[in-house]
Amino acid sequence: MVELSTTLKSTASEAWCSGAHPKICVCMYDLENVLEKEILKENKESTQQRKERCASTDSTDSLMVEMPFVNIDIEDEFAVRLTSEVNLKKKRKRTTGRENEEDNERKKKKKEQYRPNFFISIPITNSEISGGVQAVQDTIIQKDHRLSKAMVHCGSLHVTLLVMHLSSKEEVSTAVDALSDSKDLVEDLLKGKTVDLSFQGIDHFRNEVGFVKLAESDHTAILMEIAETIKKIFQEKGILAGGDRAFKPHLTFMKLSKSPKLRKEVKKIDPSLYEKFKSHYFGDEILHRLDLCSMLKKKQPNGYYYCESCVILGKNHGADLVKEALHRETQALLSKRNQIKKLLSSPEIRMKISKELFEDRHNYTSKGKSCTDSGSPNA
Repeated sequence: MVELSTTLKSTASEAWCSGAHPKICVCMYDLENVLEKEILKENKESTQQRKERCASTDSTDSLMVEMPFVNIDIEDEFAVRLTSEVNLKKKRKRTTGRENEEDNERKKKKKEQYRPNFFISIPITNSEISGGVQAVQDTIIQKDHRLSKAMVHCGSLHVTLLVMHLSSKEEVSTAVDALSDSKDLVEDLLKGKTVDLSFQGIDHFRNEVGFVKLAESDHTAILMEIAETIKKIFQEKGILAGGDRAFKPHLTFMKLSKSPKLRKEVKKIDPSLYEKFKSHYFGDEILHRLDLCSMLKKKQPNGYYYCESCVILGKNHGADLVKEALHRETQALLSKRNQIKKLLSSPEIRMKISKELFEDRHNYTSKGKSCTDSGSPNA
């Protein structure tokens, strides 16, 4: 607008000097005056706005002064914020840790719910096998007495065909029925033949479990078919039976897991402890009985597992079972008799018995004499 005023002023002067009409010149000068007034007005308004802005700035500054954080060091504030974030992360980590612990606890409970607590067993009734196993155990204990806690009672010796988890009485009853149903199918597989299980040599699982091996033969293949048949019947009944591991029939005689305290002392079983039995022949067991056994219930007096149910294979094995039971009881009595004879043959024991008999006789004689002297009617 200033440039426009200057241009009009110059144009009016030129028109005046060139002899233009006076009214035109006056109009141009009037227009010039109007423009100058407008310029002055704009300048005044501009000045006023600048003053207001300054006043506003001063007002803002004064408000900032009154704010509570005006004197706070930004670096300190940032450090505090970082500390808060670290604490928050730690809190989240602790929370995550608790969540992980809870997840692990849930997984542990779930695992326990499906941990095997029953199994199908082939009991070992041949005393030749149990005697050979006892000899191995005695040899190992003589070399390392700590391993006595790892030994399996010879009365518990068995071959496991199938493991399962039964969580209620109803499921146990179903398992009993399934075992009963398996009898006919197993006998169809046998076709009247006997299955002779031969045990020879010793092996281990990760040097933590020692077992007697089942010698490879045609009978081993039949045994595996029987195990698979029983597994199928149980699964059809709705029982979660079997596992991911391949079936490997064996006769466990020692395992470190029997004693948690022992596991802390002995990490591995030294194979040299049973080296001389690596190829030892232990004997044969004829398959004639299948048992449904509990892993957790109290064992029988002879050391064998609590048996929920059993099936006898073949027609003539009932009498054999009675004979075997009588034979086991007779052997136990003979063993006790031999222990007593061994004790009596010891000079120390004989002397102790003689001394006790002499003291008893002397006390009785003294008592009788005392009664006679006193005139007691008990004399």
